[in-house]
Amino acid sequence: MLSPDSGLLSRDTRSDWVRLRTLILLRWMAIVGQLAAITVADRYYDMQLPLGLCYLAVGASITANLVSVFVFPESKRLSETEAMLTLLFDLSQLSFLLYLTGGLANPFALLILAPVTISASALELRTTLLLGSLSIIFITLIAFVHVPLLYADGSALSVPVLFGFGFWLSIVIGILFLGLYSRRVATEIRSMSDALLATQMALAREQKLTDLGGVVAAAAHELGTPLATIKLVSAEMIDALEDQPELQEDARLIRDQANRCRDILHSMGRAGKDDLHMRTVPLSMLVTEAAEPHQGRGKRLDLTFLPRHGAGERQPNVRRRPEVIHGLRNLIQNAVDFAQTTVWIQGEWSLTTLTIRIVDDGDGFPSHVIGRIGDPFVRSRRSSQDLVVRPEYEGMGLGLFIAKTLLERTGAELTFANGSDPFLGPEDRPIRSGAIVEVKWPLEKLVQTDHQGLGPNEPIQS
Repeated sequence: MLSPDSGLLSRDTRSDWVRLRTLILLRWMAIVGQLAAITVADRYYDMQLPLGLCYLAVGASITANLVSVFVFPESKRLSETEAMLTLLFDLSQLSFLLYLTGGLANPFALLILAPVTISASALELRTTLLLGSLSIIFITLIAFVHVPLLYADGSALSVPVLFGFGFWLSIVIGILFLGLYSRRVATEIRSMSDALLATQMALAREQKLTDLGGVVAAAAHELGTPLATIKLVSAEMIDALEDQPELQEDARLIRDQANRCRDILHSMGRAGKDDLHMRTVPLSMLVTEAAEPHQGRGKRLDLTFLPRHGAGERQPNVRRRPEVIHGLRNLIQNAVDFAQTTVWIQGEWSLTTLTIRIVDDGDGFPSHVIGRIGDPFVRSRRSSQDLVVRPEYEGMGLGLFIAKTLLERTGAELTFANGSDPFLGPEDRPIRSGAIVEVKWPLEKLVQTDHQGLGPNEPIQS
């Protein structure tokens, strides 16, 4: 199973998601807006601005953009340091321009939120904290030190102190709030994306194993007849070559090797699960296959299968889907990992539904995370007892997320609960006191309904 710390899902590569062309485009938009604001203030409102320095600040952005366009390829993606320096340049350029145009009296001071929001959405936490801190420092400095805005008659634009303080406070709160909000949303999106990728890879692996088993089963089926012919002919040759011991020994060797090929193909054929006769299996066989890897792990697996509400005693034949097998296997693994001695797996079917319930005698789901079970990368603090019980467990919730996602794709509805109050003492708890996972399908979603003959296995096409 993929770990979030693996190379594919590493958080250290998140800055590589930022394309330089995206930041260049945003900077061009800012440049157009800055030039328009300077021109309107100078031409239509006759504000006395230090135009030379203002155009110098805008020219620096234009130069940086032109250099980036001609030096770097369009596919350039920024590293963490490169993205930080790019946003730091934009932050400094905007702060300098605000210093030249009235400080917080300039309503465009609100745009200082943009670099912090971009950083919170795409970069590491330390980079966002650095840019956020610098933004607050810059906005605080230009609140006290700036070139005042002058009208045509030389009078300065005066802003009431209370309004200036309120504007400064709103920008600081905006930096903190938007930074936190953007980071939280972006982190959840990335976590969901990583988890879905892991789910797809797990399903692809299960499908490949299933397909490989089908090929092996088909090969064993098709090679059975020629091997039987070789064995029959070699046996006749052994009888006919009694007076030629050397040739008779060669015939025996041919027969022995044919028997060996038969045994190998027979064992490989048992592993083939995509044979036409195995595309649908009884419910008990499906659950047994999902639980098989965990049979020898020191915990007892108690499997029972019962009809409900007037359903027939005969078990339904269900589709052998890789999503179902892999999802149930993950749920059973989780139960075995945390059970004390026993895991109960119950299969039930009625006239309308099919239910699989997995119960263990462990401590159950932690009360503070039971409402979030099924979300990817749910972290919980691990106690020393947890480390002893399951030392390899990372507590990320990715296994349960994969199981939940795969099973829901087949039409299942999952319910997570505890078998008893976690605050009860050991002597007051029932036997099945641990976690309970119930997986329920509408019958038509999983049960094979067509009754057509399976037909012969088709030969492998070269």
